[in-house]
Amino acid sequence: MVKRIGDLLRRQTPSQAALGFDVMGEEQQALLLLRDYEASGQGWFWSTDRAGKITYISENVANAIGCERSALLGSPFHALFSVERDENDEGSRTLPLILSGNKTFSDLPVRPAAATSELLWTITGRPQFDGDNNFLGYRGSGVDATERLRSQRDASRLAMYDSLTGLFNRHRMGQRLVTILQAYAATQRCCAVMMIDLDRFKQVNDTLGHQAGDELLKQVAQRLQRVCDKTAEIGRLGGDEFQILLPNIDDRGRLGEMAKRIIAIISQPYSINGSRCVIGTSVGIAISPFDGSNSEELIRSADLALYAAKGGGRGQFRFYSSELHESAEKRRRLEEDLRDALTNDQIRLKYQPIVSAKNDTVIGVEALMRWVHPEFGDVSPAVFIPIAEESNLIIALGEWALRQACTEAMTWPGNIRVAVNVSPAQFAHPNFITSVTQAISHSGIAPERLEIELTESIFVNDDETTDGNFAALKRLGVRLALDDFGTGYSSLGYLKKAPFDKIKIDKGFIRDVTVPGSRNPAIITAIVSLAKALDMVTTAEGIEARDELALMRELGVDQIQGYIYSAARPVEEVSEVLASGAWVIEPQGPDKQRAERRTVLRRVGVIHEDHRYEVMMRNLSRSGAGIEGLLGVPIGTEFVLDLGEGQLAVATVRRSEGQHQGLEFETPLVDDGAGGLCTRHRVAPHILAAMGMPTGSTGGAVVQLNSMAQVSLPRFGTVDPTRNSRFG
Repeated sequence: MVKRIGDLLRRQTPSQAALGFDVMGEEQQALLLLRDYEASGQGWFWSTDRAGKITYISENVANAIGCERSALLGSPFHALFSVERDENDEGSRTLPLILSGNKTFSDLPVRPAAATSELLWTITGRPQFDGDNNFLGYRGSGVDATERLRSQRDASRLAMYDSLTGLFNRHRMGQRLVTILQAYAATQRCCAVMMIDLDRFKQVNDTLGHQAGDELLKQVAQRLQRVCDKTAEIGRLGGDEFQILLPNIDDRGRLGEMAKRIIAIISQPYSINGSRCVIGTSVGIAISPFDGSNSEELIRSADLALYAAKGGGRGQFRFYSSELHESAEKRRRLEEDLRDALTNDQIRLKYQPIVSAKNDTVIGVEALMRWVHPEFGDVSPAVFIPIAEESNLIIALGEWALRQACTEAMTWPGNIRVAVNVSPAQFAHPNFITSVTQAISHSGIAPERLEIELTESIFVNDDETTDGNFAALKRLGVRLALDDFGTGYSSLGYLKKAPFDKIKIDKGFIRDVTVPGSRNPAIITAIVSLAKALDMVTTAEGIEARDELALMRELGVDQIQGYIYSAARPVEEVSEVLASGAWVIEPQGPDKQRAERRTVLRRVGVIHEDHRYEVMMRNLSRSGAGIEGLLGVPIGTEFVLDLGEGQLAVATVRRSEGQHQGLEFETPLVDDGAGGLCTRHRVAPHILAAMGMPTGSTGGAVVQLNSMAQVSLPRFGTVDPTRNSRFG
């Protein structure tokens, strides 16, 4: 460009120059204007030859890059810049690729490769051709667009990111999920979605203020980023709800462990502006294509799983299953009916004995609420207590339980203690101390016979109300027990000043306590030593087997509670047995702790060769299952157990007696978050369809799986297990 303008000036004739503003004068004026434009820093010019080597570039570009202009001449133009992309651009455009097209381009955002400061330019280029249409190179210009592009980028970021936490926002997460599912549909790849909702966040927001709530959300976001690997995409959907996308993961064992880590890390204490608070979280998990083939279905399934996790007691995770639709409807019905349960006299108290580890003598009982529903029968507290907490009915139920337990305990002979659970909401209620005082005075019970059980979640806020209630309760003379010790993160910090009389060791530490290599005995030993040093009593919950009981005695635990002594009993039975004198219970239970085994009693499929048999599954554990309904099955036979919804488990027959078989799984089942078990992986719906697997009840004992193949005769005989008297 410079050479061309110089040639024009040299060819200027005197007659033209005499014109003042003649044609060649205009060329001079243009040159001066272009140089002034370059010097202003507003823009610059460049040109290349046909090989892409620089033939001209403005001085200010060389200065910005930190090079001499002469050193840039002859170097590849594309080496000076890299194309700047926004975060939505997933293309693969590069400057060499663009220049190789010999086509006009404009406003291409680029970043200087060697700039010492953040500069963003846009460049425009036009290819040059000779009369024979041979490519000669490029001529173009550039403009400093740092502020404009930065503003656009910030605006784009605001459209994609949550301004508070820096995570993706709802809009961006929705776009990503649609993109992932569309890309994965053809190859039938999987994508898991986790929906995360914080528990007790509103309480923190209300007591410490919205600024503290915002700071808490930021810290939660940081913890999620620490616990998730780089393939996970994390977003905040709004409020206290978060979402995680996990491409290419369908291993429910891995997902369950990840959910447990998330629950654990979010439940650790937070320091917010000098205040200490504790929250929890619930997690719902759905996996495509099993739980939804598009984003709407998958999110709906994950939401339903989250709803089930919160309904199961919070601090839990759930996988989606088709049964959740029915469960959700039942839960809505229970919430409506619970409002009238007290007035309709449907709530009862049962009492589980607390036994001295030294001599098997009952020294107290724990009052446990039961709801006898007119349609559903006995409803578990694990079901209706979370409903009561969400619907603000827990305070009324708690006050009733406190009055009822004191009143019924006064009818018993002797001085046996009664323990009553108090929820965090009830403990924090302004009327709590008054309700305790009235329960004691109206019943006439001695205050030292009442034991109030509190969980660590009462320390969700470090405030004066907690300390004031502790002091008032001790003045009344009641005893205090810290329930579920070890499941939270406030225990050690508060034991030094909270006036507890008892520590109840959570049954999570009892599980697997007798398994070789378990660290639980060491943890229990430490808890017992700590309690003795603080002059507190220890109670081990959930003891069921004799080896567990023997170990608790060996470790120095003071009291035992669990099925090895007794389940919860009606008040009439407690009155009757206490009337006969000292209440001593002989422990009864299995000799050794066994792998958790659930009685299920439901129809499942068993696949052998090219036939599928309908059988009754009687029980289920991580390592195997008991089935009934097949005859003549040799030990060592390999089956595939169809547990439904794509859950196929390879199993070997280890025991066979008549129509009963015991199966051992090739791959152990994993925790489903609801106290049940599930397979790690599932078979995709299109594969099940190709196998000819039935979608519902077959109505027969044997089903041929593939009618297109040459099949053999059924290898085993069948019986209908429902005709057995044990099944009614």
